[in-house]
Amino acid sequence: MPPNSPPPEESARPPEVAALDASTGPVPESLYCRRCRRALNVRFNNLGMVVEYLHAAEQRGQRSDHRPEPVPITEIPDPIIECDFCSAPEAAWIYRCANQITDARRVTAQVIAVGDYQTRHHAARVRRTDTEHAFTQAWGEGWSACDGCADFIEGRDLYGLIGRVVESLPVKLTRGKHLMRTRGQLHERYSEVFDTLAPGRGRIAPGHTLGIWTHPAGEVP
Repeated sequence: MPPNSPPPEESARPPEVAALDASTGPVPESLYCRRCRRALNVRFNNLGMVVEYLHAAEQRGQRSDHRPEPVPITEIPDPIIECDFCSAPEAAWIYRCANQITDARRVTAQVIAVGDYQTRHHAARVRRTDTEHAFTQAWGEGWSACDGCADFIEGRDLYGLIGRVVESLPVKLTRGKHLMRTRGQLHERYSEVFDTLAPGRGRIAPGHTLGIWTHPAGEVP
């Protein structure tokens, strides 16, 4: 399940959204860490091979004291399912949308003019920036939500959801000029979630980590 926001140093292109058949069943199984029972994210190289498993908390700029031990969520007796939006400790719902793919790139070189560097006292403007593919982030089809975030999703209140999530983020992502960038990233990602939501939602319950799914009217399919 995806975390709420990528680290600020990542430069990502617009998400690629795969077609979603809304008539299909619940979301595919997510990967969790066997050791800490928390969600993992998967990163791929440009050949589509897995290069890294990352705790969702690490994706939000926090640290982990152990290496991920990835297994499907159904193999975890009592998984800790956090809200993928605001990171609340107990998610109540699972929504399904189209998978989003984001490429992150790393800077390999920056070119400046020597004269500009000298006359501007070492504060030269960058004339060209070279980058290379770092990894591809697959955000998945399933998004868990706490009751508070689910209210905004049910009401299709995109800006309300963004505002709630921003309040839960670390200060380093929302201080000063970072706030506009972070809100822009959230708007881009959550817009795709809203645009591709499948009908219904799954209620997370003991023994039902993939959700007990209902149609929009509330009846069990």
